[in-house]
Amino acid sequence: MEISSTQFKHCDLVKIVGRVDSSTAPQMAEALNAIMDAGRYKIIIDFSGVEFISSAGLRVLVNAQKTCRRYNRGEVVLAKIPQNIYAALDLAGFTTLFQIFDEVITAVGYF
Repeated sequence: MEISSTQFKHCDLVKIVGRVDSSTAPQMAEALNAIMDAGRYKIIIDFSGVEFISSAGLRVLVNAQKTCRRYNRGEVVLAKIPQNIYAALDLAGFTTLFQIFDEVITAVGYF
């Protein structure tokens, strides 16, 4: 799994490529925590390159969302989600927890 992040004026974009499972979820958590530890709580996650996400990856997403929304500081939004990943999020009931955008530019404009 590869993770890259880009800092914009109002938000951060995190692009994930590969599989997010129990062995790679800690990497994702580390990348998101580094952004939040720097005091930036408006995060966009680009899922266009993600092939699979396990419950460990879903748990990292929910924890990041809880941290960002605490004290109304910001939130995590998702962009370019493949159909199979969207189905997993929907099955887990997570589609209501996140703003979901079809394009990254629209997500950046959201903030």
